[in-house]
Amino acid sequence: MSDVQPDRSGHYEAGEHRIWWEYFGRGDREAVCLLNGLAMHTKAWYGFLGDLQPDYDVILYDYLGQGDSSCPDEPHYIPDFCHHLTGIVDHLGIDRFHLMGISYGGFVGLDYGRLYQDRLHTLTLSGILLSHERQFQMYQGLSLRFYRSGPEAFEIYTHYLYEKIFGEDFLRALPVETLERMRRSFHDRYKDRVHSLIRLTEAQNPFFGRLDERLPEYPAIRTPTLILAGGEDRAIPVRMQRKMCDVLPETRFELMEGAGHVVYLERKDEFFPMLRAFMATKSLDF
Repeated sequence: MSDVQPDRSGHYEAGEHRIWWEYFGRGDREAVCLLNGLAMHTKAWYGFLGDLQPDYDVILYDYLGQGDSSCPDEPHYIPDFCHHLTGIVDHLGIDRFHLMGISYGGFVGLDYGRLYQDRLHTLTLSGILLSHERQFQMYQGLSLRFYRSGPEAFEIYTHYLYEKIFGEDFLRALPVETLERMRRSFHDRYKDRVHSLIRLTEAQNPFFGRLDERLPEYPAIRTPTLILAGGEDRAIPVRMQRKMCDVLPETRFELMEGAGHVVYLERKDEFFPMLRAFMATKSLDF
């Protein structure tokens, strides 16, 4: 995908930090922003642009610690990522847009709906939770222990991660060399800045630490919200994802059997047509 080039790109200045963004399109269509997972960067979406264009323009951006954004070794906060996105769409002259977040990006998307729902046409979430779950706390704690335990432990973690996030069907169909290439790319991207993974992961602590205090704010989100869950998601099991439907009032839950945590990749031919249909109608009845 080295030949893919955004129509517009640049850095949004957030105080002393610089947030990288890319825009694909001419500005004459509705836009959708695709929010990165924890270990992603904007280029990870390049292979999926054709699943959204020419119907929609596409906004991509890197959080602090990702891709071409600043990667300071200091506390990060998910609401700040939401504020950065608002600064970017304001710069682009976009009033309202669609938002889709997977995994870590789903936490950013969920808080964006809480803080800026008047800017959204629709909200799509995949692979997240909005409840206190001991299993998730243990998973996050284990990840942090790997990050902090040196290069050899980080190498082992990259093997563990790719075993955990995909469903069995996808892994069986994926050539071993392709999986290794994906794992190696992740490893090489972060081996010299593991602190960024630590800071991004730790940003979930205040998110959940103040969850009970903020929980009444989420039912106020009236943006139509689609939750796309993988039936074999072992990172955020289905039972955890379903609980969000009890909190968010305008929600439709769709289960993709056989998929793991990375539904947009594992069920691409189902995921994107459903996303496009949802965005076209701006309604849960699509």
